[in-house]
Amino acid sequence: MHKDFANWHKTKETIDNKGGFASFKEREIWWCSLGVNIGHEEDGKGPMKTRPVLILKKFNKRLFWGVPLTTQIKDNTHYYEFNFLNKRQSIMLTQLRLWDAKRLISKMGRLMPKEHTLIMNRLSEYFL
Repeated sequence: MHKDFANWHKTKETIDNKGGFASFKEREIWWCSLGVNIGHEEDGKGPMKTRPVLILKKFNKRLFWGVPLTTQIKDNTHYYEFNFLNKRQSIMLTQLRLWDAKRLISKMGRLMPKEHTLIMNRLSEYFL
């Protein structure tokens, strides 16, 4: 599959140059511009190369740890399945990374504290 890195670079410049950034909180799920990435790193879709991302840990008003979501349910240790907006979702545990708030496009909603705790526990088990 051909990846259009040149076009993504132009989009990335636009995102980086935009004024301001989204105000976000832990447990929220946002549409986020993931971009076109290398190899098996998760790509976004559509013109802005977006995908839903769960905000796991907020470090400051600009940086957070997040994990992308997918509606493809896979029964293996690299995914964590949960329900969000009455739809089955999976968190791609292997794709945890640091993001800048400039990548955030629009908020989809927020997880209940109990669900967030279950996810954080699963991540803790996964990475230890």
